[in-house]
Amino acid sequence: MTLEHLRKDLVIDTTLMTNRLTLHSTWGLFSPRAIDEGSELLLEHLIVKADDVVLDMGCGYGPLGLAIAKSAINGQVQMVDKDFLAIEYANANAQRNNLANAKAYLSNGFSHVDADLPLTLVVSNLPAKVGNEFFQIMFDDAHARMQPGARIVVVTINGLRGFIKRSFTDVFGNYRKLKQGKSYTISMAVKED
Repeated sequence: MTLEHLRKDLVIDTTLMTNRLTLHSTWGLFSPRAIDEGSELLLEHLIVKADDVVLDMGCGYGPLGLAIAKSAINGQVQMVDKDFLAIEYANANAQRNNLANAKAYLSNGFSHVDADLPLTLVVSNLPAKVGNEFFQIMFDDAHARMQPGARIVVVTINGLRGFIKRSFTDVFGNYRKLKQGKSYTISMAVKED
């Protein structure tokens, strides 16, 4: 394999949430050759409303956010990541798939997310190695920004499910396991008021 070949975009033609998407990725981004198993599992068990206002935390090249944008046709999806290359690819993929209701921008957690954004859904494929402290900050910030009745839905490796259950219960006062697979768990909490 030549360097010239390695520099070319990787192209993923996929169906997520019954919607066809063409996504470009590159080496150095998470799961560049295919949609990872955790993201697929989350999308299989996620209910999206047509008018949801969504934040995809740690969007990578955009598989979660863009699949959701296809379903939230009257809503909006904001995708954030701390990697400029991920943002570049997520925005290019939004354009490639004609998703004017989706945009990506740099943010470390909620640091650059508009405080007035009326969030009804927060999603994330949580990376196992960022540390529990980051998750605690993220969950607290999500709770503060979410509308009453809004949901947070995350996918984690199974080893983190106990921590997520405790954290969601502490911050949101509730926790629901949507699905546990062989390697991943989908967890949800609701902002009650």
